Amino acid sequence: MVPLVLDSPHSGHDFPADFGAVVSERELRESEDCYVDELYAAAHELGVPLLAATFPRTYLDPNRHAGDVDLELLDGPWPWEYRPSGKARIGKSLIWRTLEDGRPIYARRLSPDTVRRRIERVHTPYHLALQESMNSSLKKFGKVYHINCHSMRCVAGKQSDDGAGSVRPDFVLGDRDGTSCDPRFTEFVRATLAGMGYQVKVNDPYKGVELVRAYSDPRAGRHSLQIEINKRLYMDERTLRKSAGFGQLQKNLGELLRAVADEVSD
Repeated sequence: MVPLVLDSPHSGHDFPADFGAVVSERELRESEDCYVDELYAAAHELGVPLLAATFPRTYLDPNRHAGDVDLELLDGPWPWEYRPSGKARIGKSLIWRTLEDGRPIYARRLSPDTVRRRIERVHTPYHLALQESMNSSLKKFGKVYHINCHSMRCVAGKQSDDGAGSVRPDFVLGDRDGTSCDPRFTEFVRATLAGMGYQVKVNDPYKGVELVRAYSDPRAGRHSLQIEINKRLYMDERTLRKSAGFGQLQKNLGELLRAVADEVSD
């Protein structure tokens, strides 16, 4: 074992029967981090825990705080903790209200109890599972390195922070401006990927969100780093199918994980 934990919060596409969306599953999958859990398959060979959500992020986004509720989506007052991130402005908080193009996902508002049930059904178990893996590593090794795995569109959409039409690099690493992990770890990952010929940016445009923030504390040996992979490297965004580049990227990410495992085991 090594002090390394991975999670893929947005690669799920098992649609719950109580979703109630008025748009198609195909449309709901446009925001999915397709195949990201498969890209990091080498984690299993290395004995590294890889937590992957099975539910779609449009049903509930585990990369949000449980109190990041979109009040505009509710048909009544929210009686529990409320901790807005500002993502409700574009309909992308805990439970998505709109698609990337701004179309509504639901024909009606949801009850606060419906939202609460989703939190209890999928958000709480996901966070508890990640905490358990990280705590286990910390107890065993005195440190833990957590990689939060994502993918991104090749070109930014109209609701994106980097501006519609912006062309993304191959990878974006996010450590919340050096606060969620040792900057040397971020640099090691950046240099390793750059050495493979990839264009890599750090904290631009993605810095890391809730899953990187919530359980990181570098001074206590808890390091969290977000990795965003450009979908153009491994899939067709139009058909959602793997492209010819999938195998090579999977191999390279395996090499990255082996390098990281060696680095953090010192």
